[in-house]
Amino acid sequence: MTATLIKETSDPMPTKAPEGTRRIRRARTVALLFVLPALLLLGALVVYPVLFSVGRSFFDASGTRFVGADNYTEMFRDPATLKAVRNTAIWVVVAPSLLTGLGLILAVLVEKVRWATAFKLLLFMPMAVSFLAAGIIFRLAYDQDPSKGVLNAAAVSIHDTFKDTSAFPTARARDGHGLTAQSDGSYRTSATVSPGTSVNLGFVGVAPNDLPPGAQPAYTAAGRKAAADAISGTVYLDFTPGGGGEQGKVDRQESGLPKMRVQAVDEGGDTVATTTTGADGSFHFSGLDAGSYLLKLPASNFAQPYEGVSWLGPALVTPAIIGAYMWIWTGFAMVLIGAGLAALPRDTLEAARMDGANEWQIFRRITVPLLAPVLTVVFVTLVINVMKVFDLVYIIAPGPVQEDATVLATQMWLVSFGGGNNQGLGSALGVLLLLLVVPAMVFNVRRFRRSQR
Repeated sequence: MTATLIKETSDPMPTKAPEGTRRIRRARTVALLFVLPALLLLGALVVYPVLFSVGRSFFDASGTRFVGADNYTEMFRDPATLKAVRNTAIWVVVAPSLLTGLGLILAVLVEKVRWATAFKLLLFMPMAVSFLAAGIIFRLAYDQDPSKGVLNAAAVSIHDTFKDTSAFPTARARDGHGLTAQSDGSYRTSATVSPGTSVNLGFVGVAPNDLPPGAQPAYTAAGRKAAADAISGTVYLDFTPGGGGEQGKVDRQESGLPKMRVQAVDEGGDTVATTTTGADGSFHFSGLDAGSYLLKLPASNFAQPYEGVSWLGPALVTPAIIGAYMWIWTGFAMVLIGAGLAALPRDTLEAARMDGANEWQIFRRITVPLLAPVLTVVFVTLVINVMKVFDLVYIIAPGPVQEDATVLATQMWLVSFGGGNNQGLGSALGVLLLLLVVPAMVFNVRRFRRSQR
């Protein structure tokens, strides 16, 4: 009995977990319950699509036949995909570098501006605009027609300020009425002209409503006689409003063509005199030596008006879209870098100034090195973002140049849903894009962890 009692007392008694341990377990359970919906959404919206896309990339367009790595091989044989890779590389190199540099410059300059907060707000406002709306805005801004595209309207205004434009781009001489078209776009008289002669040069192709203000009838000027040492004439619109009139002859209702340049060319091909027609189209060369001359109307009289830059042409479409992207994201870069700039130790900057360093030396040797962690985070974040750019490219680039502007994200959509209907190849492109983005994301996460330590 004593042995039994000793055995029973030697068995360990069941003990309850400490109160602190129970609280920790309860807190973990509650936290898991709160996190569970987010984990379910993450799995449904991120993990499952990624795994499905990886698996789908090994099947053909119909999704019924396993093709292995054929989609990945085809991806790098397709010229459009190679162009998308090239354009994506341009985006990755150019856009983040320009935005980080511009954001740094603006952040430093804003510190010296009196209305810094208002200026930051103004630059940050485009971030509130959706990419769809920004794409439509810049599609209109880049329009080739100066009456629609604000950039070309400005370009045309500046061009026309410094260089005269032709008032008669559509004018052409009547065939068989004394003028011959030249290969450079100019016109010359078919026969030579001697001093003491008057010549009338008729043109068509100009609508009466397009005549410059102040244009006068040419009938009176056409009847004037030339002096013995002069050549005179009239450049006129050989068209009578309402019909009638005689071709090659100046009728009473026909208008002169003012501000047309006329040149007298001697037998050696040298231009000996130049003049401009008056409001009635009349011109006059005086003091000419005896001999024979040809009258020439230079091509500048008929040059097409300057219509600006083809922003959305094959050569400039990618830089133009990058410009739109910078308009949106400059404020983001400036604000983040400005926050880092505000945290810099001011005593270091003041010590450098007291030691005689100028502002450029302080910026290059102190500000930039101290801001290096912030600049790196901004740059890598923008790299991740530009790899996924889709909206701006798809909206701004017109159909004929869509292939010239395509990036991996747009190419993935075009191959899968935009007419290609090959979701196997599109999934392979999606996997490639994921593989390119993941290293930058890992780098950024590690950077954040190191900064928190």
